Amino acid sequence: MSTEDYDEFGNYIGGDLDSDEESDVEIAPSAPSQPGPSVPSQAYAPLEGLEDEDEDMDEDTGMEMTLHGVDGTAGNQVVLHEDKKYYATAAETYGEDVETMVQEEDAQLLSEPIVAPIKVKNFTVQEKGLPETRFDRNFMIDLMNYPDMIRNVMVAGHIHHGKTSLLDMLVFETHQMTYDVDKPVRYTDTHVLTRSREISIKSGPMSLVLQNSKGKSSLVNIIDTPGHVNFVDEVASIGRLVDGVVLVVDVVEGVMHGTEQIIKHALQEKLKLVLVVNKMDRLMLELRLPPKDAFYKIKHTIEEVNTIIASIDPDESLRLSPELGNVAFASTQMGWCFTLRSFAAMYSDTFGSFDVDEFAMRLWGNIYFDSERRKFTRKQSDIDQKRSFEHFILEPLYKLYSQVLSEDSETLKETLADLNITLKPAVYKMDVRPLLKVVLEAFFGPSVGLVDMITEHVPSPKANAEQKIRHTYTGPLTSNLTDSMISCDSQGPTVVHVAKLYHTTDAETFRAYGRVMSGTVRVGQSVKVLGEGYSLEDEEDMVNAVVEGVLIDESRYTVDVPNAGAGNLVLLAGVDASISKTATIVGEDIEDDLYIFKPIKHITASVLKVAVEPISPSELPKMLEGLRKINKSYPLVTTKVEESGEHIILGTGELYVDCILHDLRKLFSEIEIKVSDPVTKFCETVVETSALKCYAETPNKKNKLTMISEPLENGIAQDIESGKVTMRMTNKERGKYFESKYQWDLLASRNIWAFGPEENGANVLINDTLPSEVDTKLLGSVKESVKQGFQWGTREGPLCDEPIRGVKFRILDANIAQEPIYRGGGQIIPTARRVCYSSFLLATPRLLEPVYYVEVQAPADCVAAVYTVLSRRRGHVTKDIPKPGSPLYTVKAHIPVLDANGFETDLRTATMGQAFVQMSFDHWSTVPGDPTDSSIQLRPLEPATGQSLARDLVLKTRRRKGLSDSIAVAKYLEDETIIAISASGNADLLG
Repeated sequence: MSTEDYDEFGNYIGGDLDSDEESDVEIAPSAPSQPGPSVPSQAYAPLEGLEDEDEDMDEDTGMEMTLHGVDGTAGNQVVLHEDKKYYATAAETYGEDVETMVQEEDAQLLSEPIVAPIKVKNFTVQEKGLPETRFDRNFMIDLMNYPDMIRNVMVAGHIHHGKTSLLDMLVFETHQMTYDVDKPVRYTDTHVLTRSREISIKSGPMSLVLQNSKGKSSLVNIIDTPGHVNFVDEVASIGRLVDGVVLVVDVVEGVMHGTEQIIKHALQEKLKLVLVVNKMDRLMLELRLPPKDAFYKIKHTIEEVNTIIASIDPDESLRLSPELGNVAFASTQMGWCFTLRSFAAMYSDTFGSFDVDEFAMRLWGNIYFDSERRKFTRKQSDIDQKRSFEHFILEPLYKLYSQVLSEDSETLKETLADLNITLKPAVYKMDVRPLLKVVLEAFFGPSVGLVDMITEHVPSPKANAEQKIRHTYTGPLTSNLTDSMISCDSQGPTVVHVAKLYHTTDAETFRAYGRVMSGTVRVGQSVKVLGEGYSLEDEEDMVNAVVEGVLIDESRYTVDVPNAGAGNLVLLAGVDASISKTATIVGEDIEDDLYIFKPIKHITASVLKVAVEPISPSELPKMLEGLRKINKSYPLVTTKVEESGEHIILGTGELYVDCILHDLRKLFSEIEIKVSDPVTKFCETVVETSALKCYAETPNKKNKLTMISEPLENGIAQDIESGKVTMRMTNKERGKYFESKYQWDLLASRNIWAFGPEENGANVLINDTLPSEVDTKLLGSVKESVKQGFQWGTREGPLCDEPIRGVKFRILDANIAQEPIYRGGGQIIPTARRVCYSSFLLATPRLLEPVYYVEVQAPADCVAAVYTVLSRRRGHVTKDIPKPGSPLYTVKAHIPVLDANGFETDLRTATMGQAFVQMSFDHWSTVPGDPTDSSIQLRPLEPATGQSLARDLVLKTRRRKGLSDSIAVAKYLEDETIIAISASGNADLLG
């Protein structure tokens, strides 16, 4: 029967029904089985829009048309509005395995778009694809299998001396690219700050296939390093991986402070030095020196370098001289570089063959050419007679420059025709600088002289492997693993020394840059990553990782390779998670005792301090993640949390810290941060011996330690920090060193227990007890606990929680409990720290502040202004000398780091931008005044001067760290000692 026979309430409105006729619709009788309001069984559910009575039964339309009663029985029953089901559930729509959430209000900020745009992070300059090279990349990858044909070198020197230009010159010789003279490419400068400031702040590796003068190819891994003294940490990191240094020196400026630091570091690291005398055209175009004077200026610059080398190591084999082939001359901006031999080869090609090496030997020094007899002589027959270097090299160079600059195209064409150089007519219509570059490139050709110098005077990784291992490896030199590294064996166990981390383009992850010391590292290889803190006693700093990628770094692009053998410098992806600064990576299959490579000895120290915090407190986790990445990116940065909760960043200088803060805000965190005013790191020391023997008892009154402190002799702190004397030496070796060099007595020199606060900390703990008075066995049982207390105490001194420096702590007596339970670390460690503090405070404590060495280069009329600015900032000049052969003066000075903030800006303002300054950490100096003198009255908002400065700095530092103003020795002393001091009338000792 049709449903049209019923109204909307289910009442029958059709025709008469016979009693025996069956109804079309079955009405289920209501049988309520649960308590609650009953629904009449005669009611029917509304059935709308049905064209056929069976359609609802046959098809599932996604919505039940037959509604259920409250008793669970299906039927045509009335269902209340709130019980009706109009929509499918989330589970029916999305599936049972999808979690759905319903939020009652909008939690999204109005400032956030509902659909955020896809943000592409690109913080470095990158090539879109692999650029075309003049060598076959497969050939380069094949060369990686031959360590004898590889050279690992870094380009180093003072700022603006032309290191990046040298790399640019080699890049354009090996890559098919166009060059703009007026806008240098700076190919290895990829960081956004580097591009905007036009100085290198990061090292930039390039792996190039270069040909020497004989046409033999070598794979040269050449790394550009920053020249600014704030970023010499990059130089130290890269120095650990390479075998030689290409030292670039501006011929006019000569040896500057940065150059001197690099030479010293290179000799310490046993790296081979070769020299490039750069910017030769400045002699002609700026100083306008005649060839004779230019020769003297060049010779003086080379001798400056040799003087510094000789002052460090007088070995004659380290001498740099053009006739030895380890000095090249260049103008990297104009794209030319030559050695005496490569210039002699040009003469040989033009005027017929002769012995090039013999001719080159006669092109330097006081050797004159007699043009009439066509002979070389060491005696000058005529006052106008020219040296061979002037006659054969400088004069042709001057002539070529002058003819290009004279704008006489015809004469230039004739000269070039004599040299068998033909240029297109359109070239002669170019501007002077581009024309000069084209002519000089055509004249000199590729830089084969530079390649000759690198391949002949810098050893290959295989030849230098033994010296590298002896100098940097902490393990024994007799194991199978060491033998494999010394022989640079690609078939041996895998060992990679990582010294630098480079962030990816999006700054999300890092890739480890290291040198394969032994074996072959492969993609997908399982390795162990040993951190700087790893040792056989403490194996905690070791994690397992998988090498996700092996790449050759080309600064603006990378080349993926399946593997890399011993001697190569490679980027490794996927191993950076546990690395903070440096690491040693070994194959997972190595079961021998594992040792690491030594942490890097840096040229300078981080002494400038700022505190940072996010503007929005909820972004603290983002900032902490950013600080962790900053720690990986900058080799010498230190990040830590003070006890007050301040997040501290320590850097080498203003520019260094500024770059760190830029990267924290833009690259690694993308948050806004608040930065405190810059302050400095301090140290604490003593100037006298402790006024009395200090002792401390353990809390259980079962042990007693007696100690005094006194200043260390001059030079010991520097020797410990530089690694000349270490705890790795035997007692006999260490004792002999102190006995012979510092005249220590035999007992003290052989009983040094520890250096602190770190392994190379500048404090010494000595066991000065006598076996007849103290039970040596019992004292030995608590030795490690006493050392830990000493390390703790020297790490956080009592004056203002800064490290102690230059102090000798002597243990004079010790009463130790017989039972081990009474002499545990919990009893001994804090007691040892307390007795260190009390003996320190009774030995006339003083505050130490770091001091910068300042080198200012300025014209003569600006020197007075330099003196004035320095005197306003507690600085003093140590020397001012004219720079030979130039109109410049070099002023050398010292300035406290605390007063150096803004010094560079101040100096540039005072000299109208004519002075150029470089500052680097030099030494620690005692702050005038007694920091414990509570009688000094400090006026708020007024700078402290003279003898009140130390007290002022200590109190401000303590307040910043949340410490009280009181520095009383009484809280570290025993009650009996305090009573005895008070009774003796020396209560002023108690503070």
